[in-house]
Parts: sequence; C-alpha cells; structure tokens
Amino acid sequence: MVIPKGMKTDILDTLADSMSKISPYPERQHYENVANALVEKHPSLKEPGSGKGWYGWFHSLKFKLGNYRQKLSAAGCPEVRVNKRIGEDAKGPRVKKSKKGEVHYCPDPPEGLSAEDMEGKRRMIEVEMLKKDLDHQQIEELMSATFSKRRKEIVGDQPLIGDVMTRWPAMFCERQVRAEFKRIVSTDILESFLNGLDDLVPRLLEVYEAVTKSGKKPALKAILDCVKKDNTNERRRTAALLGLPHYLSEDPSDIIRMCDAHGESLAAAMKGMQLGLLIGYEGDNQDAFPEVFDVAVVVEENIVLHNFKDVPSSFTMLLGIIYCVNLEYPRAMKYSFEFLQRVVMKIKPDEASARVHGVRNKLLRYKL
Repeated sequence: MVIPKGMKTDILDTLADSMSKISPYPERQHYENVANALVEKHPSLKEPGSGKGWYGWFHSLKFKLGNYRQKLSAAGCPEVRVNKRIGEDAKGPRVKKSKKGEVHYCPDPPEGLSAEDMEGKRRMIEVEMLKKDLDHQQIEELMSATFSKRRKEIVGDQPLIGDVMTRWPAMFCERQVRAEFKRIVSTDILESFLNGLDDLVPRLLEVYEAVTKSGKKPALKAILDCVKKDNTNERRRTAALLGLPHYLSEDPSDIIRMCDAHGESLAAAMKGMQLGLLIGYEGDNQDAFPEVFDVAVVVEENIVLHNFKDVPSSFTMLLGIIYCVNLEYPRAMKYSFEFLQRVVMKIKPDEASARVHGVRNKLLRYKL
C-alpha cells in the first residue's frame, strides 16, 4: 500500500499520543515492539524494502516522539519539563529521566487539585505528624494526593535530605516508604525484596563458598564462617547481602558501617557517610557481622530511618529511600544495588550491566 503523507502523520500522531501516556521516554525495545505490532495488525503497512517490514516505522516513531515531547513540555507536562534546560543550565547536562525502572517518575497533578490545594494538604500532613496518636489512614490519603507535588520537588529541585524531612516528615517511616515505593514502581518493596532474596540465598552462598576455596576474598570467608556458627534463615539472608559487594569486588566500608550501640557517638560513626546502613551491636564484635541491636538508614549524615532489628529489612528500606528521594546508587556499591534491583526484585531485569548479567547467569547454573 502506498501511504499518503497525511495518513502516515495521523498514524504516527496516534501512536505517539498513546505511547506518551505510558512514558514520554520509551526505550528502543518499546519503539520496536510498537512498530512490529503496527505492521502485524495492518499487514498493508509493511515496507517492501525493509527486511522486517517495520524498520522505517521504528525511526519515524523516534522522531515523532521527540517532537511530541516538545509539545508536552510546552503544555506543562512535569515529567518532560523537569528535563528542560533553562538559562545558565542550558549549556550543561541536566538529564533527569527515570533510571531505575520507575513507572511514575514525575507524574501529572491529580485532576481537580491545584498547586494551592496540594500545598494545603502538605501542611495538613505536618500538623498530623505532630500528634501523639497518628491517623495513618488520613496520612495515607494526604500522601497519595500530594504525590505529584512531592515528586516534582524531589526530582526537579533536588533538595537536601534535611529539607525533604522538614517538608515531608510522614515519608520517613517504614509504612510510608513502602507506600511511596509502590506509587513510584507499582510494587510492594518488602514482599518483592524478601521473596526474591529467599529464592537466591542458597545459590548465592554456594557461589560465595566456591570463590573462597581458592583463598581469595578473606572478608567473604569471614562472613560465611558466621553462618556456619548460626545457620538460621535471617543469618543466611544477612550473609547473602553483606557478602554481595565483596563477591562483586566492591568496597562497602563507606556504605555499610558497624558500631558499638553503647560506645562511640552517632556523629562519629556517621562522619562522611552520604548513604548507607549503620549497624549497631552490643558487646565485643568478634565476627564479621555480630548480633544486631539496631540498624539505621543514613543519608547525608542524617538518620532517616532506624529501629530495625535485622539487616535484610534495613537493606529493603535503604533501597526504598533511594527511590523515594531520587538518589543515585553509591558508586562504591553500584553493582550490588543494581543486582538487588534487577535480579532480586526483577525491576528492568533485561537492562542489567555485563557484570550483573554474568553473576545472574552463574547463579542459574547453581540450581538446587
């Protein structure tokens, strides 16, 4: 079929509108899937000079979405406007796109709610958090209604963690971290993390054991020795998580720190800590990981969450905080966090780096 120019434009406009409602920034595989589905649904649109029959549609869609994003930006779409370079920022890189599989990265405001309405609801959250007996149901509803405003501030303005805690105090509790993560990724973080971890723990420990037999990675061997002394499920989970950076040849010393719960001051223990876990223990620390007294999640030398009695739950909340306040994975453990995201939680698993993909393949060979 010879397609008139006007008809092709109408087709591309319709596809671009539908795709942008899911994400203004589709990936290559999404363009390919849409172009392929188009010619399968309408065989008369196949291109005779193309081997697959849709390669031209693929390129046309990419250009059309680029133009469509300019229209969305002019119309005030938050997820697109946040990437717009203005004034002095026009010369430097200022890309703020979804990077960790976020489904709702910077969503539009709810219909019928103005910026003033959402600011009023934000103040209501502050007032509610001052009460002794919190109304969790009301807080949940207010947090859900102000989600768009919160993401616009966090993604667009990139405030310090102290400012976020002041403006959105309700977000820094386990219940709201889980709720916020579900709004962003549409997944329950605690259930997904622990279920995925339990599936992998036996194979991870087997892989760790194999690599230590050659005398390499003494820190990893010390962690495995702790499990042999106490082979409970919680200790096995802890060993799998604490051993992961050592197995991936990363240095976790600035991200995972241990301190005597009744010894050194918190300020000294957190000094220079930009993101990570502070694990408090009681008594002498003779093992690679002692009995946990309390675990705190630290961001920019501030404790944002605490009172966790086990490492797996605190690791889950650390990952949740990274998503909630739009942080980058710490460079010293970026492959470990990528593994947790793509392999343990299966968020964007097909986009794993070569190192993480290699570890995943190795684990598949250790089927128990």
